[in-house]
Amino acid sequence: MSDKTMRILVTGVNGQLGHDVMNELDRRGHVAVGSDITEAYAGLPDGTAVCEAPYVSLDLTDERAVRRVMRMIRPQAVIHCAAWTAVDKAEDPALRDKVMAINGAATSYLAKAAAKTGAKMLYISTDYVFDGQGETPWDPDCKSYAPLNVYGESKLAGELAVAENLEKFFIVRIAWVFGKNGQNFVKTMLHLAETHPELRVVSDQIGTPTYTLDLARLLADMIETEEYGYYHATNEGGYISWCDFAREIFRQAGREVKVTPVTTAEYGASAAARPFNSRLDRSKLVEKGFIPLPDWQDALHRYLQEIEVIR
Repeated sequence: MSDKTMRILVTGVNGQLGHDVMNELDRRGHVAVGSDITEAYAGLPDGTAVCEAPYVSLDLTDERAVRRVMRMIRPQAVIHCAAWTAVDKAEDPALRDKVMAINGAATSYLAKAAAKTGAKMLYISTDYVFDGQGETPWDPDCKSYAPLNVYGESKLAGELAVAENLEKFFIVRIAWVFGKNGQNFVKTMLHLAETHPELRVVSDQIGTPTYTLDLARLLADMIETEEYGYYHATNEGGYISWCDFAREIFRQAGREVKVTPVTTAEYGASAAARPFNSRLDRSKLVEKGFIPLPDWQDALHRYLQEIEVIR
């Protein structure tokens, strides 16, 4: 390896973000080792595999297995994308321990192993660690944690584990993620548009979408530096509601769907409490010399091209 090339372990490569991170690191010439719980890399739904990179099956909730894999790979950096992300299912009392194990305990095992091997670590977190109230964008260095649901609690446990066990760490909070390799709001809206001429969409939850292809580039930029700390990363382009996002999806995709705005209370279908304020202050990215993500409208256009909805 050259002086600039790193050996990087990426967890959760079967997910939206992990998939794109692996490809970005491979494009830059890093030795990226992917991991997930499946025996082999699952690839995209159409069977398309990720870049030709090493893969190791790993149950992150098995502390011995985590230590063994970290000793075997000896990465110089870890990008931890793996997580339980089914927010409503996490509210099931029967699943709470599993959620906490995946997002909390497993992150602790990985952070401790990274500390022993001297690896720096980048942990993907969420605005759900805050209470989601008010209208002021959340500062990345804010420590006023007050998660509204089990998912938020579990991701906060992961954040605390990283900060307690490592000095060389990045904690990057993201929101409203969409990418090719997995389900997301964009795909859901397009699917519903096939059978519903009108949709009710929440208008009182405010944030900004995040395209995994753009985010992967930023994370690769970040892991190549020593600008450690807490960051917020979504696409640029201002703060919007889910209703605004849905309307732009249908406009760009050329779908004739009437979008009716409703409040969270009127919608009333979620088991987990959702934050009203998902505004994330991204200004620290520029302060630390990182290139911000493009506007979300542009990101959506490129994504619709990627999934072949438009040309």
